[in-house]
Amino acid sequence: MSILLVEDSQQVAETIFDYFEEEHYELDYAANGIMGLQLACANRYDCIILDIMLPGLDGIEICKRLRAQGNNTPIIMLTARDTQQDMLGGLNCGADDYIIKPFDLMLLEARIKAVIRRTQGLGFKTQLNVGSLMIDLNTRTVSRAGQSIKLNPSGYKILLALAKQSPNPVTREAIEHALWPDDVPDQDLLRRHIYQLRKALDKPFEQDMLITVPKFGYKLITDENA
Repeated sequence: MSILLVEDSQQVAETIFDYFEEEHYELDYAANGIMGLQLACANRYDCIILDIMLPGLDGIEICKRLRAQGNNTPIIMLTARDTQQDMLGGLNCGADDYIIKPFDLMLLEARIKAVIRRTQGLGFKTQLNVGSLMIDLNTRTVSRAGQSIKLNPSGYKILLALAKQSPNPVTREAIEHALWPDDVPDQDLLRRHIYQLRKALDKPFEQDMLITVPKFGYKLITDENA
């Protein structure tokens, strides 16, 4: 399951990350409202956890903009204030639920599952498919045409980011942020990871799925017509 966390408190974010990564969730993170809105618009998530008080743009404004764009991803608002105004503000702007800080992480997980059931009616995705490519989100395993593909953690993150947007392209900057949320260590490092991913994903097969989009980034295309 893929979750976007938009929270300016590093301590709160680390606590949430530690818990949900242990439960095999995929998380993206933004520490301010502007980056949070950019990630929410650029990627597909099963749920967005959105703090109300954020630098740049507050959570209510982000929620309003996403709903105005037709983005119906389930949103859970986090608030540090147990006031009717905050609760109504979050729900009236289009949020699906809210939870008051401090909160129990098991309760947050239960709320996430509940809003996904209500909004999708089908529980949550356990795999992504692009043509013959299958990504198991629970076991983090990858196969193509029934053949297992072994990836390192960085290769898996890149492939997952591309698969979520397929067949649309993903910018180089968005992929770099998925790998290194704080700082890109080396300009050529992403290129090396892409090279390794291509070797694993495309070399054993006749048709390439990982395509470079000049001056933009990369995209993942289907191979089902090959």
